[in-house]
Amino acid sequence: MASQREIRRRIGAVKNIRQITRAMQFVAASKLKRAQESTIAARPYGHSIDEVIADLAAVLGEEGHALLSKPADGGAKLIVLFTTDRGLAGALNSNLIRFAMKELESAGPGTRVITIGKKGRDALARGGYEIAAAFPGYGDKPTFADVTPLVRLLVDDFLGGRAASVTLVHPTFVSTLVQRPEGIQLLPIQPTADTAGIPGNQFLFEPDPATVLEALLPRYVATRIFQAVLETTACEQSSRMVAMKNATESAGDLISELTLTYNKVRQANITREMIEIASGASAH
Repeated sequence: MASQREIRRRIGAVKNIRQITRAMQFVAASKLKRAQESTIAARPYGHSIDEVIADLAAVLGEEGHALLSKPADGGAKLIVLFTTDRGLAGALNSNLIRFAMKELESAGPGTRVITIGKKGRDALARGGYEIAAAFPGYGDKPTFADVTPLVRLLVDDFLGGRAASVTLVHPTFVSTLVQRPEGIQLLPIQPTADTAGIPGNQFLFEPDPATVLEALLPRYVATRIFQAVLETTACEQSSRMVAMKNATESAGDLISELTLTYNKVRQANITREMIEIASGASAH
């Protein structure tokens, strides 16, 4: 059995860890509120631009723009994986990486992958997957301008025929306790069914639908990618807050168990010393 000194050391170490995890929990909780508000506020814009794209596609068809149709010479499938730069976020990254690996296996040979965040890059590199490009995470306060290089890379690869399709793999923020990994096709753009109005007749386009579509599609791609970044940020803070809360509670339970063990050892030592004193007195 461990000595009293060793148990005291363990109790002190666990208390220090509990202080750290509690601080990380509070920091993540403060960041989560801002990230959650940004994510939820951006969703209506994405839904509205989907609606407009659906109307434009109904008027012009798939041949109205190159981003709406597959490249003529084919190409490999491209998967963009969004993860975090830092760990201590529960099972968020492992679930995303597992989901992405399944997508890569089902896509077949020749599939390329672009990673956002160090965790996804490191995991796929260890797994032997070929990484076409790697971007660091966008931090706790991403901006629309941050995704511009990624948007340009994806659009150029698709229009140049190097990618037959582009799929985004990222977590979707459902609630504080639920973050669901999803794979969403970004390119070629597949307009969602227009159920809010009559396709092609809901809006009037000036100067003409083709000009509006030309200007809108690149913005649509950037919006979808930025939404994925916002979802990832919100999921990261939510998952980290829950993970650190659980770690703090587990540390408290461990401290209670160690304190009980310490008291038992201390009581046993006191009892042994009293027996030794009594035995020495009887001998005299």
